Amino acid sequence: MAPALGLGALLGVLGLLRTPAGATEVVHSLRYLRVVVSEPGPGLPRYVAVASVDGTPFVRYDSERGRLEPQTLWMAAGAEPGYWDTETRINGRYRQKDPDHLKMLQGRYNQSGGLHTLQRDCGCELLSDGSVRGSYREGYDGRDFLSFELGSGSFVAADGAAQIIKRHWDSDGITVDRLTNFLEHTCLEVLQKHVQYGQEVLEKKEPPDVHVSGKVEHGILTLSCRAYGFYPGVIEINWLKGDEIWDQETEWGGIVPNSDGTFHSWARIEALPGEREQYRCRVEHAGMPEPGIFAWEPESGWNLILLVVMVSVIAAITIIIIIGLIHMRFGIRKLQSGKRERKRYVVANGTDMGTDCSLTGMEQDPCGIPQEKNLLQWLHVS
Repeated sequence: MAPALGLGALLGVLGLLRTPAGATEVVHSLRYLRVVVSEPGPGLPRYVAVASVDGTPFVRYDSERGRLEPQTLWMAAGAEPGYWDTETRINGRYRQKDPDHLKMLQGRYNQSGGLHTLQRDCGCELLSDGSVRGSYREGYDGRDFLSFELGSGSFVAADGAAQIIKRHWDSDGITVDRLTNFLEHTCLEVLQKHVQYGQEVLEKKEPPDVHVSGKVEHGILTLSCRAYGFYPGVIEINWLKGDEIWDQETEWGGIVPNSDGTFHSWARIEALPGEREQYRCRVEHAGMPEPGIFAWEPESGWNLILLVVMVSVIAAITIIIIIGLIHMRFGIRKLQSGKRERKRYVVANGTDMGTDCSLTGMEQDPCGIPQEKNLLQWLHVS
């Protein structure tokens, strides 16, 4: 399996965010990401492409290795003959074309030097009601540049430089139709194909382990609700005040992959310390039989006293054991001193009464190579 260098940063570009409250559930999703940089360096290839299903990468290409490579065991075993050569050739073309597009954008912004980036993110989602949602996003230096939503029929430009390309793509009679067909049909077919490759892994459901914590600083209570180890990577985390969802006051973290293929995420809200009991965290996930409600229950003063007493007792027992071992060792040395000549006599007669005690630890796998879970086919948007 090829190492997936820098995937954390690439997934950040993908924008793996929570599902908005009340939204139709995403059954499976397929995303393609291409990133090109103007000034490559060690660990930063000029061109990188990653494809993911349900938020987890399954293939990767970069200009340093020069070949599309699997990121999951099921993808390595399931691809049909010719798959890797075909997709390598396609990415080889974008490896040449995308840097030219980046140079064009640098010219439009009058930026001749320095580190600049172009990101292209495209994909589709199969929803629980059978419909398809798709989008294309293009970013320059981490900022929005152009975007397209399936069904909109036109691109959205973020600034004047993007307006020039928008007008061309909206009116050329090719780009909008081709992108619409890809998002609505081709992308869905490719998604279903790769779900079959990794069906056992992709359709499992692991419920989240939820922890709620709180901290008071400068008269403000910050409540955090963290969900760990869930799969698939679609989850709703909301803070409730009473029975009302307080989304506007909530700060969310992204849905981030773990090394074992599961995900973690969090939601945070600020409150007055005296209103602590009014706040609860609501978590909804496909692996849970029903949404869970969680509250922060700080340790009471009695529990803290009990903890201190237990620590003190353990410390006292430890000290007694150490003193006992010291006395025992001193006694053994005295005993050995009295028998030294006898021990030498026995050895001289050829019988070794000593023992060489070597501790041999059990050898364990130091690598801990994670097995990711997910999908591909590349988008042909120039």
